[in-house]
Amino acid sequence: MSTKSFIDLQSTHNPHRWFLPVEERYCVGPPGMKFLFGGVGLATAIAALERTTERPCIWATAQYLSYANPGDVVDVDVRSKMDGKHITQARVLAHVKDREIFTCNAAVGARESEHSHQWVEMPDVAPPEDCPPMPRFGPEADDLHSNLDMRVAKGRYAPGRNVEGGRSADGRVVLWGRLRNGAAIDAVTLAVINDFVPSGTSHALGLPAGATSLDNTLRVRKIVETEWVCCDIQIEGVHNGFVHGRAAMFSDRGELMASGSQSGIIRIFDPEAFKARFAAKKD
Repeated sequence: MSTKSFIDLQSTHNPHRWFLPVEERYCVGPPGMKFLFGGVGLATAIAALERTTERPCIWATAQYLSYANPGDVVDVDVRSKMDGKHITQARVLAHVKDREIFTCNAAVGARESEHSHQWVEMPDVAPPEDCPPMPRFGPEADDLHSNLDMRVAKGRYAPGRNVEGGRSADGRVVLWGRLRNGAAIDAVTLAVINDFVPSGTSHALGLPAGATSLDNTLRVRKIVETEWVCCDIQIEGVHNGFVHGRAAMFSDRGELMASGSQSGIIRIFDPEAFKARFAAKKD
């Protein structure tokens, strides 16, 4: 398995403090308006926790409070660390100078057990090589989307965010995903892929829509070696301008590796205005 990591987290003289220079490859958004992808934030917190404690992630949840942009440096502090025999529970605070970007509560650790089973099964979909790439909604750029290989096995994704056919009957989207740099699939990578849950909003509503993440929760069952992750996304419901959804993430052999959930602020787009904005930025 590759020893590369997608998140280039940097250490400091303080073993409880790390920092991440925000590069465009960690960001999404229109040209000139890039911001740190929420899943990268949670992934950064998990990386800091695992390296500080030398224990694997069990679960982690991030609440997003503000944005970080290319050129910023995010300081990542592991705080409130409570060590048990097998489990460490801790809080992570990420900030740019004195501006808080996100917080994360988590548990890391492992306990020996003879029991290992899964009841959730991977959906029966076409393999990634037979699935179309997830469309880009603007000009090509060296951002997060250019560093991920995402394929659509089930669901409606269209350039310009035009969606036809009305509201989805089941609110379900299935994606395949992997890292283009060959980095190993680990809890850090799964935190990034889990943040595609809001992308199912457009398919579910049958509208040119997206969502701004309020949170991102990851629960890790078992990390196994795999090239691809099958991400089974279920949009559960929308109300009062918010969307709620969950995901199950499997190896390419059907092993359940993790589950996740998110809530987001629904954003409805004007497809023509969306295209015009990108064209103006390009010019």
